[in-house]
Amino acid sequence: MRVLLDECLPRRLKRALSGHDVQTVPETGWAGKENGELLQLAAAAFDVFVTIDQNMRYQQNLAGASVAVIVLMSRSNRFEDLLPIVPSLLEALRSGLQRGQIVRIGAK
Repeated sequence: MRVLLDECLPRRLKRALSGHDVQTVPETGWAGKENGELLQLAAAAFDVFVTIDQNMRYQQNLAGASVAVIVLMSRSNRFEDLLPIVPSLLEALRSGLQRGQIVRIGAK
């Protein structure tokens, strides 16, 4: 699975997603892009966009997105707070997400 990690997520999360082709938004050169444009760019090169931005679902029409979106529900974007939900994230990635699908993982 080709996965794009939002720039608000720690880079260390990339290493926790072994078995997948993972890049961060800054690595692609898309840092600072607005969410709508970022989703369009992601759709052309990735299968899944992973973010912790829970407001994105209210700001964007994610159901019409051409990329699957996983929203991580955590009390912060610190790696230590995200680590407990990595197994659920990996399970979601293995499940064969469909373009336009929105999945929330974890609990706030």
